[in-house]
Amino acid sequence: MVNERVVKTKILILIASFCFASSIGSADAIRDANRLLRVTDLGSRFESMALDQTRMIIRTYASIVNMNVSITLPQSVKNSIAECYAEAYAWKQFEPGIAKIFADNLTPNEIGLLIDLYNNLGHPPSEIENFKNTLTKAEQIESSSIEYIFNNSKGCLERDVELINNYLASQNVDSSEYIRLE
Repeated sequence: MVNERVVKTKILILIASFCFASSIGSADAIRDANRLLRVTDLGSRFESMALDQTRMIIRTYASIVNMNVSITLPQSVKNSIAECYAEAYAWKQFEPGIAKIFADNLTPNEIGLLIDLYNNLGHPPSEIENFKNTLTKAEQIESSSIEYIFNNSKGCLERDVELINNYLASQNVDSSEYIRLE
């Protein structure tokens, strides 16, 4: 009986120490992935692309409204639409998930190679093959990142339509001309 308890206790201690060591390794991988995101300036590039996308969406809305009812959307409506996209696609909402994707798909050595590349540090010839192998993972990381962003972002479409339709109503536009979600 005593031996069984001692064995179970030792097993529990081993499991706990394994879990603790795993979480430390995982924390290190996430820390390194976050460092990679910082040195690549991915957050700024992401937000810049989101802003460009928002501008195109607003231009499209304005064009549709102008073509259908010959009304120009006011800046206040455009600003409200832009605010929704700025909030919905703020980098801070996606950064932890993207860092985890990097940590899950790249080894610490591979993350180090990429950090060195972005810091303009050379690679020794012995690491060239590892670097090439790292680059082959880019497509999977991109695909996982796109899926993550898609699954973890709230859309602004319904709010945009409501804003535009409310504005059209305030201009006494016939409701048959309103934008409809189909």
